[in-house]
Amino acid sequence: MSYDDGRVACTGDALVIRGYYFPFGAKRIPYADIRQVQPTTLSTMSGRYRLWGSGDFTHWLNYDPDRPKKSVALVISTSGRGMRPVITPDDPDAVAAELASHGITVV
Repeated sequence: MSYDDGRVACTGDALVIRGYYFPFGAKRIPYADIRQVQPTTLSTMSGRYRLWGSGDFTHWLNYDPDRPKKSVALVISTSGRGMRPVITPDDPDAVAAELASHGITVV
């Protein structure tokens, strides 16, 4: 594992998002299924104070009680349809670099 902050982990073959499913289930997304990652600034309207879930039925944020203290989120676009996972890792630059090293476009 090259990155793991307890809520987000980059393993050898997948991104693991802990606390994604209720109550504490993890979502595993193989790198091959990730089309791109878009860093975005967290604001009141973009989910800074949302600890878990969705406010727009398009983006899904995993459980992160520390999210109000963070300023950057990563929106994950996958090859499938449905909700886009949004993560707020402790070190978003390290996660973006790790995903880019697996050939994923970070815009």
